[in-house]
Order: sequence, then structure tokens, then C-alpha cells
Amino acid sequence: QVQLVESGGGLVQPGGSLRLSCAASGFSFALYYMSWFRQAPGHEPEPVAHIDGPSDSKRYYARMEFRFLISRDNAKNTVYLQMDNLNVGDSAVYYCAAHPPHASLEDLSWSTAEYRGQGTQVTVSS
Repeated sequence: QVQLVESGGGLVQPGGSLRLSCAASGFSFALYYMSWFRQAPGHEPEPVAHIDGPSDSKRYYARMEFRFLISRDNAKNTVYLQMDNLNVGDSAVYYCAAHPPHASLEDLSWSTAEYRGQGTQVTVSS
């Protein structure tokens, strides 16, 4: 049974940091692209970052690489998202997702993900 379980969300003040984790099981984690998406109320899910399985190459969206860092530990079947200098606009439900090894790097979208987690809420507020 495939599972993606996110954790680490919560309430944080502007300028603060959070580290999200996503524990995976039931598939060949080390071979899969792993991604973080986020969805704010009234909006579609948007990509935050992707990380390749074998090569560990990363892609970020909307200049998030200046504040966010995606990483993975294939020995622990876990992908992380370190988020620093958070602002109110970062408030959303954050999801992890998995795309198979044969997926196109140009098509790592929410709709094409093979597996998705249930999400963890991140709220940035003073």
C-alpha cells in the first residue's frame, strides 16, 4: 500500500522557518521524482519544488530557491522542505507528490503525479 505522509506544518510568525517532511512507503522511492506542491484557499495547487531520485537534481518555482530548500534521504524514504523567511503569502496546505522515473521533467504537475499525500497546513501569521 502506497503512503505519503506529510508532517511539520503549523503556525509560524512572518520571518520564521518550518521544515516539512514527507515519509513515503509502498513504492520504489529512490527512483521517483518527489515534489512539493501547495494550495491556498480558492487556488489550484501550485508547484514549489521537485527533486530527482537518482541524481538529486532540483527545480524550484517562483524564485522559491532563495527561501526554500528541497532535499531527500533515500535511505529513510523521506523528502523534506526547509522553508525560511516565511511570509503570509506562503500560507497554504503543502502536499508532497511522487512522479515515476519515466516522467518528463517538463510535466511534473499535480495532475500527473502518481501518488499524492494528504497535506500539512502551514499558516504564517503574526
